[in-house]
Amino acid sequence: MESDTIISLQHVHKEFDGVTVVEDFNLDVKRGEFVTILGPSGCGKTTTLRMIAGFELPSTGKILLNGEDISLLPPYKRPVNTVFQHYALFPHLDVYDNVAFGLKMKKVPVQVKGKDGSLKTKMKRIPMKEIDERVTRALQIVDLEDMEDRDVNTLSGGQQQRVAIARAIVNEPQVLLLDEPLSALDHKMRKDMQLELKEMHKKLGITFIYVTHDQEEALTMSDTIVIMNDGIIQQAGTPEDIYNEPINAFVADFIGESNIYNGTMTRKLKCRFIGATWDVIDDFPVNEKVDVVIRPEDVIIGEPGNGNVDGKIASKLFQGVHYEYVVNVGKNEVICRDTKNREVGSKVSLSVEKENIQVMHKELSVNQYTDAWIDASGKLHIGEASFECDLGQLLPGAIVEDCRLTDPKSRLTYDLNDADVVAEVDLDKIDLSDDLSIGSDTGTIIASVWIGDHYRYIVRTEEEEDYVAVSPYSWNEGDQVSVTIKKEDIRLRLKSDIDTYKGKGE
Repeated sequence: MESDTIISLQHVHKEFDGVTVVEDFNLDVKRGEFVTILGPSGCGKTTTLRMIAGFELPSTGKILLNGEDISLLPPYKRPVNTVFQHYALFPHLDVYDNVAFGLKMKKVPVQVKGKDGSLKTKMKRIPMKEIDERVTRALQIVDLEDMEDRDVNTLSGGQQQRVAIARAIVNEPQVLLLDEPLSALDHKMRKDMQLELKEMHKKLGITFIYVTHDQEEALTMSDTIVIMNDGIIQQAGTPEDIYNEPINAFVADFIGESNIYNGTMTRKLKCRFIGATWDVIDDFPVNEKVDVVIRPEDVIIGEPGNGNVDGKIASKLFQGVHYEYVVNVGKNEVICRDTKNREVGSKVSLSVEKENIQVMHKELSVNQYTDAWIDASGKLHIGEASFECDLGQLLPGAIVEDCRLTDPKSRLTYDLNDADVVAEVDLDKIDLSDDLSIGSDTGTIIASVWIGDHYRYIVRTEEEEDYVAVSPYSWNEGDQVSVTIKKEDIRLRLKSDIDTYKGKGE
C-alpha cells in the first residue's frame, strides 16, 4: 500500500563553516499537499528547500522521498523541480522553447529489440510530438497557450513567473518546490498569483512545497504552514490552527498582527497584565511569568468603566470594513478594530472574552519592560523607579546631554523626554541586597526556585512591577530586598522611529 507521506525530513541538520543554519528539522509532507515554510530572512527556510532539491546536502539527518533516502542524490536524479525567486528564463528563447528546453535535453529509458531478439534498454531523447503535447498542456495550465511564440523579454512579471512554473511542471515532477516566486511582483499581481497558484495546485494534484516570508501568502494558499526561526521549527499546522492557537509569542507576532504583553499569573486562571487582572482559560502556576497574546479583532471597545481597563484612543486608521485604533492604557498600547467611528483622544473601555486571551509559556532568559520611558534628565523609568541608562545606544556616536541626543555629523538633535522605550536586562545583571537604601527600587520576594547552583527570584514592587533575578545567596519568600541595575547592563530600544523625536540642528 502506497504511503500517504511523499517527503520526510528526519533530524535534518545543516551547518555552514561551523554555523548552524537548520537544526533538527523533522517534517512529513503528505502526497498532494500544499506546504508553506514561513519565516523571517535568515531563518533557514531556503536552505531547507535547497536540501530537498539536492542543491545542498544535509550535514546530518535524512531526506526520504517515497520512503527512499535521497539525501546524497544529485538534483537531476530527483523527481522534483524548483521555481526560483529569480525566474532564470533564457532571454534568447521564446516562451515555447523556454518551457520545452528541459524536455529536449532529457533522455528517457526505452526498451528496444536487439539483433538476437532480446530486449535491451537504451537512453533516447523524447520524441518531438510528445514534447509538443506536454508543452501545450503545461502552457494551458498556466493560461499562456496563446503566447508560445512571444519573446520572454516582452512579458510582464506575472507572465514570466507563469513561464517559469510551466517549465517546472512540464517535467511532471512528483514535488514542485517554489522559492519566494512572487517576491518580484507588485502587490496586486501578487494577490492574483496567490489565487492562481492555489488553482494550479488543484489542477496538477502534485505536492507543492513553498517558501516565503509573507504571512498573507502562507495563510491564503497553504494546507499546512511550517513556521521557522533561527533554523528551528516553531510550529506546524493548518493556517487556522496557527493563527488561532499560536504556540509562542514569536509565532503569534509573525502570523498576523497581535498585542503581546508580559503577564504574571496571580492565582488560578487569573493573569495580570496592562494594569489589570483578567480571567483566562490557560492554567499556569501562581506567580509564573507568561506571554499574553490578544488579536486586535478580539478586543471589545466600550464606554469608559464598562470593561476590564480604560484607555484613551491615540490614533485611528480607516481600513474599509473597520477602523483600526491604537488605545493607550497607561504606557501600554492596545491595537483594536471596530466598525464604529470614534474620535481620537476619547476615553474608552477595553474588554476581551477569556477564550480569546492566549497565555503562553515564557522563556525566562531576560527581563523585558515594554512600558518603560525616559524622563527629562535622561533616566529610565520602570514603574515608579528610575535608573541611570546609556541613551547613546539609541543613536551610536551621538553626543548625550540629559535626554537630548545630537548627531555630530548632521547636527540634528533628538529630544527623548517622555519617549516610550523597551528596556531589557539579563537575569544575572540584577543585584539584590538586604540593604534597602542602596538600590534604585525595592520589592518583596514572591517566588524562589533553586536551579543547580543558584536561586531564581521574582521580586515584586508595590506598583506590581516584577524583577526576575538569579543569585547564589538565599532569601525567603516575603523578604524585602533592594534592586540595583548598572547603566551598562540596560539595553534600550525606542518604540517609535527616532525621527519622531527629531529637532532642528543649530
